[in-house]
Amino acid sequence: MNIPELLAPAGTPKHLETAFAYGADAVYAGQPRYSLRVRNNSFKDAAAIGAGIQRAHELGKQFYLVSNIAPHNDKVRSYLRDLAPILEHKPDALIMSDPGLIMLVKEQWPDQPIHLSVQANAVNWATVEFWRRQGISRVILSRELALGEIRDIRERVPQMELEVFVHGALCMAYSGRCLLSGYMNHRDANQGACTNACRWNYKEVQHTHDHTGDLIASSAASDVRNAEPKEILLEEPNRPGSFIPAYEDEHGTYIMNSRDLRAVQHVAELAAMGVRSLKIEGRTKSTYYVARTTQVYRHAIDQAVQGKPFDMSLMNQLEALSNRGYTEGFLRRHLPQEYQTYEKGSSYLGTQQVVGTVIDADDQWLTIDVKNRFSPNDPLELITPAGNLQFSAPVMENRKGVAMSHAPGSGHVVRIPRPPHMPDALSHSFLTRLLPPRP
Repeated sequence: MNIPELLAPAGTPKHLETAFAYGADAVYAGQPRYSLRVRNNSFKDAAAIGAGIQRAHELGKQFYLVSNIAPHNDKVRSYLRDLAPILEHKPDALIMSDPGLIMLVKEQWPDQPIHLSVQANAVNWATVEFWRRQGISRVILSRELALGEIRDIRERVPQMELEVFVHGALCMAYSGRCLLSGYMNHRDANQGACTNACRWNYKEVQHTHDHTGDLIASSAASDVRNAEPKEILLEEPNRPGSFIPAYEDEHGTYIMNSRDLRAVQHVAELAAMGVRSLKIEGRTKSTYYVARTTQVYRHAIDQAVQGKPFDMSLMNQLEALSNRGYTEGFLRRHLPQEYQTYEKGSSYLGTQQVVGTVIDADDQWLTIDVKNRFSPNDPLELITPAGNLQFSAPVMENRKGVAMSHAPGSGHVVRIPRPPHMPDALSHSFLTRLLPPRP
């Protein structure tokens, strides 16, 4: 059976180390100037990226360099100059979307492997065949494809490696080509500066019409003039006075926030059809997110390769992460009830909260760098690359051995008793608090 690669996000060297510790086969990272992640990206120059490539290769892993912006002339001018010192470190592939940049790279470095970015919106077999003829070695398919379409592409272009997103945020635009952030905040998502305006919290504002018929805010309820279909004026709490018109018809209100993609239940089918790489989105997410998603999808791949039935508990393990509600996206048109939450579309904190990271351990104590408040006897889970363990700590003390009633939060360091049967390897380990069930 095909063993798909597990590809994890790396916004920083710490994310890279975490991904590999929890079972990733490869990571992807990019320069802020030429990839779609400017924020929370510490791979800012050739030296930092080179160190990441070297570390990946030391571990026998892969490092893919992301160069997937929609470049204007100024970035085309500087691209080859800035890319040259990075290619000396031999990244395993470049992830690219712009035909012009691909042409320039192919002319200067004809042997450099290139993967076609999801930003290129490949949704059919003819497009995949076109890029195969251009020398592209892998195509990252658009998220808007169903399982049957992916299978058909694989059968029609068997020579091409395919990569599919299986987890992470979904965009309200076609596989990321969004203008909303640029329109509202003058920060272009296609240049890596997305503000995620589609995910902000909006409230309905009373409104009327101006002389042109546009919606405007109104201070008096009597001024509100709704038509059919219903018109809504939205305001984001952090941007008072900035209004967005929306409209509601018999099908509902078209608010932009998408649920998060979760396709762990399809890992076996994607592997069976020959998909080469399964990708986790999230270069700006936390190291805990990288650890937990990588751990779950590693387990799912290993189970699939061994021919074992899907373990539904993996779905619940991903609920531990903060999420906006999960969806399969476009992979299936009609979802079984057990795979989808139909009633709610709001964000969830998750079933667990990270309360700290393990920074030291001896035979008796774990030393915790605290991230969020927790107390003795709270239900806890230790997340480690070697496995997870649920327990509770009956006591807590500070570094001087003074008993504490609780760990106040970030900036504090506490010690708790080392639980029995705990794995020995504790690097890249997280301590979480189990939260009460959602109402």
